[in-house]
Amino acid sequence: MYNRSTIAAIATPPGRGGVGVIRLSGPKAYAIAAALTQKDLPKARYAGFRQFYDAANEVMDEGLVICFPNPHSFTGEDVVELQGHGGPVIQNALLARLLELGATAAKAGEFSMRAFENGKLDLVQAEAIADLIDATSQAAARSAVRSLQGAFSTKVNTVLEQLIHLRLHVEAAIDFPEEEIDFLADGKILNLLDEVAASVTAVQQSARQGQLLREGLQVVIAGKPNAGKSSLLNALAGIERAIVTDIAGTTRDVLHEKITLNGLPITLTDTAGLRETGDIVEQEGIRRAIKEIEQADLLLLVYDLSQNEDPLQLAQHYFAEYIEPKRLMLIGNKCDLTGVQAAISDFNGFRHITVSAKQETGVQSLIEAITAHAGFQPEEDTFIARTRHLDAMKRTQQYLAEAREQLVVYHAGELVAESLRLAQNALGEITGDFSADDLLGKIFGSFCIGK
Repeated sequence: MYNRSTIAAIATPPGRGGVGVIRLSGPKAYAIAAALTQKDLPKARYAGFRQFYDAANEVMDEGLVICFPNPHSFTGEDVVELQGHGGPVIQNALLARLLELGATAAKAGEFSMRAFENGKLDLVQAEAIADLIDATSQAAARSAVRSLQGAFSTKVNTVLEQLIHLRLHVEAAIDFPEEEIDFLADGKILNLLDEVAASVTAVQQSARQGQLLREGLQVVIAGKPNAGKSSLLNALAGIERAIVTDIAGTTRDVLHEKITLNGLPITLTDTAGLRETGDIVEQEGIRRAIKEIEQADLLLLVYDLSQNEDPLQLAQHYFAEYIEPKRLMLIGNKCDLTGVQAAISDFNGFRHITVSAKQETGVQSLIEAITAHAGFQPEEDTFIARTRHLDAMKRTQQYLAEAREQLVVYHAGELVAESLRLAQNALGEITGDFSADDLLGKIFGSFCIGK
């Protein structure tokens, strides 16, 4: 630890403010802060008022100094926080002075990286810091706090302990080869293996909810001109976000709106109407619409009930490769003009919902259908999760399935043990027990500088 550089960074966001915080961490943090203030530092965890001096011994600013000695600090190193005034000029000048006194400018996420390396946080908790900062809803913020407090890590570590216990039984069978066949065939190993797989599945289901809270759902609204796509976006968003007229082709570009439906964060995208046209601008809008459709988690294909159209024919013409029930939902709009009741039904295997976007009839049923389609069922103990967590658990399940096959079909103890080892490594990637350097760099590189 003491061969490392001392890092410094502005910890508050850019801009004007009453208070600006600069953070120091490393073996020379105390010495650099003492040189800046030209005075003894306050005792640990007590705020002390100090003046901050430049190289010409003139006062640059004044504020509070708080010291956190190692190992009981955020990073596990000596940490000093300087709380001065929040103007960008003075903050940058103070940071430059700290660099003159021997500090090194911190990289993005380097404070959290050091906390991880010094055992103050595991990888899930470190990621939860960034997720808490970036949370777009109260539910996401609460879930990030639970992950930061270790709820997710505890569940993963419990499964890891089960997996290690299972490996011990298998390794014991390999150590006594004359008893291996009977030992592996007596049913105990199989029962333990099935218990571990069930535990991974349970954590996986909770993590899926956490992933939806963090990343949300990409929902794209598509259809022919004047089908009511913009009206539907406005109804779902609860504001007049998109321009609505009787003129076909009003929407020429994609329009994004971030909303929350029943606690689920959603990025809602309105697109240009799909039709054959010679208008170059409209053609570009349709091209962009198709690109959004390709990336959508869920596509709402809106059509006009009064035109007696087959929405699947439209879908077949413009994006045939994306027609599948898990990605496409059919929305029959303008039921107020046809006398059709707002309802949810089946249309050739696809979920079909009739609404009146203008009158907002059936919109609540659509909202419930969207959240149900995503499998979103938030619970009080939901923790935040990322795609990489789900990927690690998916690979864990695959290795456990391989271990089961080797056990039941081939009674191959060595191969069972190897599959279990790979399963443990995959699961350990979540908390950072087994993590490649490039993965760590990618994760912490997405953090704020100063965190």
